[in-house]
Amino acid sequence: MADFLNLSDEIQKHGPLLPHWQQEEVMQFVTFRLGDSMPATQLRQWKEQRATWLDFNPKPWSAEIEKGFHTRFTRQLEAWLDDGAGCCLFNDPKHRQIMEEILMRFQGERVEHHIWVIMPNHLHLLFSPRCPLETLIKAWKGTSAHRIGHGSIWQKNYRDTLIRDGGHFANAVRYIRRNPAKLRDDTFTLWQGPRALAVK
Repeated sequence: MADFLNLSDEIQKHGPLLPHWQQEEVMQFVTFRLGDSMPATQLRQWKEQRATWLDFNPKPWSAEIEKGFHTRFTRQLEAWLDDGAGCCLFNDPKHRQIMEEILMRFQGERVEHHIWVIMPNHLHLLFSPRCPLETLIKAWKGTSAHRIGHGSIWQKNYRDTLIRDGGHFANAVRYIRRNPAKLRDDTFTLWQGPRALAVK
């Protein structure tokens, strides 16, 4: 199976409101977050602006269009996440340990993780899916919510990006590594596999 997106091959889409894209086992960069991690008013405005932009810029994107999207939307979202809003359940190392066990439960079977970080109120993951993406996300969210025992903790949706090429992969690895740079070591967990460790 190919590691990187091939625009001439079929792309599977799922999700009625905000389609998610998968192409077999092509690498994915995924972010999902706790339900209270974003200021509601700001998030609503961000979603409206993003929806309008997406209407005029449907996927698949060129590298230039994707860069424009991330400059305009992703950076703002990540800045809000990194502000540490909400209860930040994953400040607690016991909760991070639960999440780590769940992520790694089917490593090498249903998923091949390359790098991930558990932040206080969100996760970034770079992996090759070996089953439908929505199945993985549903299992990770559902099992973690049940085991942590704080009710429904996750925001319903998630952000996913198919990895285009080796340079895109390396940039995603570096981004995930840098994400917790301003945090204390006891408030996040970073894991890296061999392919990520090879990126300098």
